Amino acid sequence: MNWTLVIVAGVFEVGFALCMKESKGFTQLWPAVGMIAFGAASFIILNLALKDLPVGSAYAVWTGIGAAGTAILGIILLGEALTLMRLLSIAFIVVGVIGLQLAGSGH
Repeated sequence: MNWTLVIVAGVFEVGFALCMKESKGFTQLWPAVGMIAFGAASFIILNLALKDLPVGSAYAVWTGIGAAGTAILGIILLGEALTLMRLLSIAFIVVGVIGLQLAGSGH
């Protein structure tokens, strides 16, 4: 259950980042409101998950979902450049998160 919370928090982190871009420096009301809501939800849910998970692994998964998810959706939704280097970098993030999990997440 706690890992599910981390994944949900990571998805909210992606929403936070996309709304931050669309808020255009807090000049667009609803994206700015969305940014605050997604950010708060992400931190609250992550905090709940951290009650029973090791912070290093959980934080790595959360940031990995946020970084990779935001980069992928930036390409798909915002027309950001799709390059081999970007794809490799996203793959390295995913491999790094998996590596941390395989290395053990026991207390």
